[in-house]
Amino acid sequence: MTLTAVILVGGEGTRLRPLTQRAPKPMLPLVDRPLLAYTFEHLQRHGVERVVLSCGYLPTQIERHFGSETDGLALEYRVEDSPLGTGGAIAFGASGIGETFLAVNGDSLRGADVAALLAFHRERGAEATILLTPVADPSRYGLVRLAGDGRVHGFLEKPRPDEIDTDLINAGVYVLEPSVLELIEPGQMVSIERDVFPRLVERGTLYGVALPGYWLDVGTPESYLQAHRDVLERNVPSNVGDELGRDYRTVHPSARVSPDARLIPPVYVGAEAVVEAGARVGSLAVIGAGARVGEGSVVEQAVVQPGVRLGSGTIVLGSIVGERAELGPGCQVSGLSVVGPGAKVGEGNTLDAGLRVAADAEIPPRALTFT
Repeated sequence: MTLTAVILVGGEGTRLRPLTQRAPKPMLPLVDRPLLAYTFEHLQRHGVERVVLSCGYLPTQIERHFGSETDGLALEYRVEDSPLGTGGAIAFGASGIGETFLAVNGDSLRGADVAALLAFHRERGAEATILLTPVADPSRYGLVRLAGDGRVHGFLEKPRPDEIDTDLINAGVYVLEPSVLELIEPGQMVSIERDVFPRLVERGTLYGVALPGYWLDVGTPESYLQAHRDVLERNVPSNVGDELGRDYRTVHPSARVSPDARLIPPVYVGAEAVVEAGARVGSLAVIGAGARVGEGSVVEQAVVQPGVRLGSGTIVLGSIVGERAELGPGCQVSGLSVVGPGAKVGEGNTLDAGLRVAADAEIPPRALTFT
């Protein structure tokens, strides 16, 4: 039996704007490849052979990049005419599937054993099983309450401190039987979490299980930076992490790094990138393919996406510079600020405290001293 996964990739990623003004969130680069590639890698590692992508926002970019096959995974694409919600999107993508299948959020990173999740689902005779993960601050999430046998008996949204009796939340991976799709009206906006799962609780056929393994919802600039750090530090299993080597440092053979520049691991420098004399890159820094880091510049705990140009003496700390953006000499970008793709920031500007510059915006020299 071929194991199929339906991956939800239709969201607009509004919390990550301006990075997602030009690209869907699953296609944002994570070190040297799209975020979605890590989901493919994880699923393939655990026996998935076929993937159906339920698409919405900017779908052609995904198909153009991955095509009909990637590393042995067969890929199919289904594009929503209008947003259908998580339940509607799963039903849309799963049309024609007649056996147990997986449904997965396409904008998270995870390391849990999918085979163990499937085994638990089958042992319990469940209609649906939710992969759960513990979190440090349960008050920020909707919690999942379990009975002793793993049966879900309730949900608690954004609880008060005195209501918290579990730290388990939905990790966005489900094992589903085709019968679940009968609860979803085709073509309608349906949330699997709010509209479908409560009905399965009433039936007593919804289960949940927490399995060991990494998990991160990549939905904000902060978590996007965290994802890069975790890949570079090998906190999440990935081919990229394996390629970093024992010294946690990768410099693509085609990159040009001045002998007078300093690279501090963990660090990644992509294909055709240039790091000029006196620059310091790292630790926990990514320089994307074709980017140029000017003389005396500093990039630390930050992401410089492909094609970026950093002028001399520019400093990027704990922030993100989007694809093909240009920063003039002597700029400082810090405090989880984000420069959108294609933006042009003139020399001497200071961006701090989470400031976001829109895609393709043009900022004159010394116009911003935001602190």
